[in-house]
Amino acid sequence: METNRPGVLRATPAFTSIAGQPTERLPFTIRRVDNEADLWKAVRVRHAAYHRHVPDFARQLARPEASDFGDDAIVFLAESKLDGTPLGTARMQTNLHEPLHVEESVALPDWLRGQPLAEMSRLGVDNGRIGRMVKTALLKAGVMYCQQNGIAWALATGRAPIDRQYEQLTFIDVFPELGFVPLRHVGNIPHRVMAFDITTIEARWTAAQHPLLNFFCHIHHPDIDVSGRAGVRPPQPSAARTSVAQHASEQYELVA
Repeated sequence: METNRPGVLRATPAFTSIAGQPTERLPFTIRRVDNEADLWKAVRVRHAAYHRHVPDFARQLARPEASDFGDDAIVFLAESKLDGTPLGTARMQTNLHEPLHVEESVALPDWLRGQPLAEMSRLGVDNGRIGRMVKTALLKAGVMYCQQNGIAWALATGRAPIDRQYEQLTFIDVFPELGFVPLRHVGNIPHRVMAFDITTIEARWTAAQHPLLNFFCHIHHPDIDVSGRAGVRPPQPSAARTSVAQHASEQYELVA
């Protein structure tokens, strides 16, 4: 791992390429959860991140959620290469077999109905200096997963001020006239419902000279592995592990 200025971490470029793209190694891996131990790592990050900002709602997240085992859902886990420490997590749910969680609270507009959609939720990362890179890589994992599974639009929900981060990524408002909407799957906390056109990311970001264009579209990151489809799930948690509340003081940052 290299630094480009004091105290700032960045990935280490490698002099190899895939399909003409340069390859860049990251100081962590991102992969889909497929066993109970890794699911509990993801839950630990998730719970601690929410506990820092919305502790009342975080009480519901001390155990794996039913949605973690859904046919249309996968959970990503980011782990340090150095010591295996969990650094971040996110969940992706598609609408290939059932409605998205956001649809429990709102009816999507006509321009999204009938489209293959995915919703990213429960995004939390380490609160240290590497957290920003982990968040960016998890977002790229979501885009890659959509691209590999024929998903046209990715949805995300953001409370203030997190919604501004999605604006910077060129997400657009699904309900511009409503603003922030209480959502059942996030404890009825008001969130903006936002959408991202997966199919035009390279063209849009090229035109906008977006600073993340190369990271998302022009660099291969072998440490981000999104292979496989929804429906390959970890086993249900054993009775021996009932909560991660003891980790609430750990420093993870809520992103969505």
